[in-house]
Amino acid sequence: MEIVKIGPYQVGQGHPLLIMAGPCVLEGYERSLAIGRRVKAICDKLGLPYVFKASYDKANRSSLDSFRGPGLEEGLQILAQIKKDLGVPVISDVHETCQVEKAAEVLDIIQIPAFLCRQTDLLVEAARTGKVVNVKKGQFLAPWDMKNVVNKIVESGSRNLMLTERGVSFGYNTLVTDMRSLPIMRDLGFPVIMDVTHSVQIPGGQGTSSGGQSKYAPHMARAAAAVGVDGLFIETHDNPAEALSDGPNMIPLDRLEQVLADAKAIDAIGRREA
Repeated sequence: MEIVKIGPYQVGQGHPLLIMAGPCVLEGYERSLAIGRRVKAICDKLGLPYVFKASYDKANRSSLDSFRGPGLEEGLQILAQIKKDLGVPVISDVHETCQVEKAAEVLDIIQIPAFLCRQTDLLVEAARTGKVVNVKKGQFLAPWDMKNVVNKIVESGSRNLMLTERGVSFGYNTLVTDMRSLPIMRDLGFPVIMDVTHSVQIPGGQGTSSGGQSKYAPHMARAAAAVGVDGLFIETHDNPAEALSDGPNMIPLDRLEQVLADAKAIDAIGRREA
């Protein structure tokens, strides 16, 4: 397996479980930073590497009236300041090729959203930056189909790649996660991340927004750690009911430490078999 370097961290077989966590979307500098500080304190206590995550633009919201975030320019400024203040790498999504160059000036990891994982031009542009590219597997793809995504990035000159599982469509407004997908994608030769909170999302389940079943997110974290993954992607918030996006599937900050402690303990066993 390729070992991917992200700032001071190494991700892959034999390295600690990477935690990418934060609010779904940037909710201003102060609150986003406060959430990041609490997550960092938890990860430092547990000895887990931490990457701050938040979107500067949620381009695939269900409704035109939904909050999308501060946008590219202001969002990258906020992410750059949080990166400096916390001293950790940062990750956010890109949605169009025209965003990639600008985003790469700030981001340590460029994330390709699940709906866009087959967009060749976007994958190629992200790969050419030399930054780590995290591609979320589309809800419409089998895990073995991600080999084509891997090939597009590798053939564009980059091996700085991670793949993320976030569930697959199963009937209307429902996602399920096939845990086989984690070792199947790992066999493609790159680190695999489990998106714990989006995997319990109910897409469009609230009419003009997505719902979720956050009570199952800790189970997904523990299950993924048992199967063997290289990192966990988690959306968290001090008050999910107030979150401006994806609140129904978030893990509350006051529950996060126990979830991560459990995952770390299980990971110590699971990675021996991975």
